[in-house]
Amino acid sequence: MRGGATGRRLTFGAGAIAGVILGAVLTLGIQAWTLPTPPGPRTQTPLPLTRPSAPETFLAWVPRGLPEGFAERVQRLPMIGRMTVVAEDNVWLARSWSAAGELVDHPAWPYAIPLDAAGVDPRAFAPFLPPADRSTLAAVENGEGILGSTSASVRGLGPGAILDFGKGRRVRIAAVLPDELVGAAELLVSEETGRRIGISRDRYLLLQPVDGRRLTSRSLRRTIQPLLPRDLGVFGRVQVRAPGETPYFRAGDAVLPPVLLKALFGEFGARTLKSQPGYIEVDPAWQRTHLVTTRVPLLGRVTCHRGIVPQLRGAMQELRSAGLGHLIKTFNGCFVPRFISRDPTALLSHHTWGIAFDMNLAGNYYGVPPHQDPRLVDTLER
Repeated sequence: MRGGATGRRLTFGAGAIAGVILGAVLTLGIQAWTLPTPPGPRTQTPLPLTRPSAPETFLAWVPRGLPEGFAERVQRLPMIGRMTVVAEDNVWLARSWSAAGELVDHPAWPYAIPLDAAGVDPRAFAPFLPPADRSTLAAVENGEGILGSTSASVRGLGPGAILDFGKGRRVRIAAVLPDELVGAAELLVSEETGRRIGISRDRYLLLQPVDGRRLTSRSLRRTIQPLLPRDLGVFGRVQVRAPGETPYFRAGDAVLPPVLLKALFGEFGARTLKSQPGYIEVDPAWQRTHLVTTRVPLLGRVTCHRGIVPQLRGAMQELRSAGLGHLIKTFNGCFVPRFISRDPTALLSHHTWGIAFDMNLAGNYYGVPPHQDPRLVDTLER
């Protein structure tokens, strides 16, 4: 048995991580990795290869979730044949048991494990699964759940396992499906079960055109953008993806989903902070194992995940050697355990793992065209 997930760690190979910059926020794209051998007798399967969604399926999402009434307006469009709404939120895992009854997850009090969980209408979701996998949704409709394949690997759990979310809220696992079929969610349940465990925010749409209608992501975006309310500001830009344009059909598809962050950088127990809405407290045991505080050229004292420090230090040394140190005007933090945009209804920020870092924040806020020097961008991408 294990307490929480502090034993789930990653061994990094040389050249495993490359930096990617967006505005003032920098995070990591993963090129290659190896997974550690988990504790105990369980074996861990490798991360699955992703494949594009079915040819007729499109993804549409809006930052901060779908506005009220938006899905209904999209569904009334004459070119839309089928549509399903996917809700997604953090839920908090208190304990889990294997199918054999072995206690697996038991984070130290007062912490719980945040899970990225999705809720769907099983009948509306069925056409978006391959026919061979649709039978699993009968169990979902009856209150059971599906684990994504990487989630099952991280947890060391499979069909028959029990997840406990506290206060008598338990979900039995009926099946494990490839990540790309469940939007890389760790857990997929019905809307009804989702509301019971804490899933409430509609995040994205899956769409299929009517038979014979050809769509592109560009044409679909032009059609549904006017259906958004006009008072959303910088968050009022619908994002649309066609088949093959992204490995996972989910909101925020341009960044690694939480389950891959866990597989690569470790899983932690945490708790929300009533005194600081939008922030969380991460189990100090995980912090001691996975984080390091050190000095980095041009940045000074930083606290980041151990896995990114060599790359961060190397990039800063390269800038300094090239006489480009002046491009770093401010360093605004790395490990900051919080939700995206400090919004308690959002998913967890990559800053929570200490793998994202902010530089030159002024003038590079979300929704504003970035003004980072291309030489800085180039150095961090190499």
